[in-house]
This record gives sequence, C-alpha cells and structure tokens, in this order.
Amino acid sequence: MVSSLQLKALVIRASKIVHKSSTPHTLARFVTEEAICLIFRIGFEDIYTVECWRYVVYIHAKGVSQFVSYADFPPILGVAPPTATDFIKWRKRWRKQNDYAYKKLAPEWWAEFFAVEFWQALSEPVLYSWGKLVGLITFAFHEDTLQELRKSYCQEKSLLCV
Repeated sequence: MVSSLQLKALVIRASKIVHKSSTPHTLARFVTEEAICLIFRIGFEDIYTVECWRYVVYIHAKGVSQFVSYADFPPILGVAPPTATDFIKWRKRWRKQNDYAYKKLAPEWWAEFFAVEFWQALSEPVLYSWGKLVGLITFAFHEDTLQELRKSYCQEKSLLCV
C-alpha cells in the first residue's frame, strides 16, 4: 500500500507519448506513462518514447523495447469514459492471459494503478471521480481486490477531509 506520509504535489512533465497513426485507436485515450511505469516496473525517467501506432503501442525505455496492446491500459479521467465497446476489447484481451483464474479479470497492476491515483488526488471531487470510474469497471476485479480499493479510497477520503 502507498504510504500517506509523502507530500502530494502536482507534477508536470513533458509527455513522451507520440501518436504515429493518422487514425487513432479508440483505446489510445487511455495510454499513460503512469500505466507504462507500472506494467514494466520502471520510473518515468526511464521511458524514452511511447509511440501509439494504429493497432499497438510501442514502448521504448531503459531495458524495454516492446509492443503492447491498447487493451492493456486502464481507463483514466480527463478523457471520454469507457464504453461497452471498450469493455469488450478489455475482456477479449484478458481472456488471452495464461492463468485460468484471472482470465476474466484485469491485470493485478490495475488495482495498484487506481490505488496510486486515489493517493494522488489533490481534492475530494477528483477522488470521487476516480471512485466513480472504478465503480464503472467493478467487473474487472476480484472481490478481494475491490475491498482493497474501497479501503484505499476511504483512507484517502478521510485524509482529504481533515
């Protein structure tokens, strides 16, 4: 779990995401550097470039040179909310996982992504929006994972209200 002793601050940095296709993928709106850092367990400074092609995302980072599916990225705030079509694409991608127990669920790091986003929320309305977004995709998580996310949400809410 993320320690709440660290100071929260808005960090602005240059984006390393480059769109190489004239027709963007419908899930391209969810591609973020934060998600890439969690997928590959690297820091922001280790990412050299992220190229969004027609059907895949190319990640070039320190020790990483890999193509990733758009369906690997979780939904975020600030763009159009996920649609039924997006849900279908995510579920189709998750069915390709090797572990049978998780074939119908999002990757485990998605929960970590949302917990970090809860922690980074600078105001209660932003935190509420993240909670509402997670509420749209509860089908993607195991019940235990949802309990952990709810616990994280409540903890951050109580810290913001103080």
